[in-house]
Amino acid sequence: MAESTARKPTLIESMACGGMAACFAVNFTHPIELVKTRMQVSGGSIGGTCSAVMANEGVLAFWKGLPFAWGRELSYTSVKLGAYAPVRDMIGAGSPDAPFYMKFLAGAITGGVGSVIGNPFDVMKTLAQTNKDKTVSMMGLVTNMYKDQGVGGFYRGVEVNVMRACVLNATKMGVYDMTKGYVTNATGWNRKDVKTSFASAFVAGFFMTVTVAPWDMLRTKLMNQPTDAKLYDGFADCAKKTVQADGVLSLWRGFVPIWARFAPQATLQLLSIEVIYGALGFKSI
Repeated sequence: MAESTARKPTLIESMACGGMAACFAVNFTHPIELVKTRMQVSGGSIGGTCSAVMANEGVLAFWKGLPFAWGRELSYTSVKLGAYAPVRDMIGAGSPDAPFYMKFLAGAITGGVGSVIGNPFDVMKTLAQTNKDKTVSMMGLVTNMYKDQGVGGFYRGVEVNVMRACVLNATKMGVYDMTKGYVTNATGWNRKDVKTSFASAFVAGFFMTVTVAPWDMLRTKLMNQPTDAKLYDGFADCAKKTVQADGVLSLWRGFVPIWARFAPQATLQLLSIEVIYGALGFKSI
């Protein structure tokens, strides 16, 4: 269907498309995120972390916590990715020449709301990825968390998770949306062209890594705290202690695996939702 005759999806339709696209993408990027999470917790290298996982836990360990990741994508990402275009249009930033900060605002709104909804899955995914005890099942992790910390335990790290999500989604969707305009002007490709989406998603993936890596590091530390003894008293304390112990640059620890995850994940998610939009006769982002 031509772009001129396509219709805009409703909020619910767009969120359903976003959830489907994200669930498809996470199957391929989950192992990269596991390595990134282990590196942030241990401070080890990429090669050492991969070797340790393979030797001690086997190849399937790279997909630890995948069901929690699916839950996260169907809750968090369905909002941050799927709701972006409708929210952007609602606040008057739908035209290609709309101010960049309005597009970033739309991304921040959907990212922040989505992170609150998906935080429990985020916490459990992080715990599952760092869990090396083969005797503890995923259901056991949930049970232990509820026993030790109650419902509040599933929302630990929510403060930094919301801030991370606002920065991440504002960068991802804002840069992607703006880059599509630059690409179409420079090449003559239309906004629905796969080449346009691919190039724009790749650029967005890089800028996401630059802006989100510190928030990602702090989120992992807060969510992975021992259940019987808190190491950090909130986001500010975690940031202060991390910088004092390892320096400012430690906030970007795991930059390469974060980029290795963000670039393909952003590309897969954005290409997938554009394909789904097109198949259902919706306008592209």
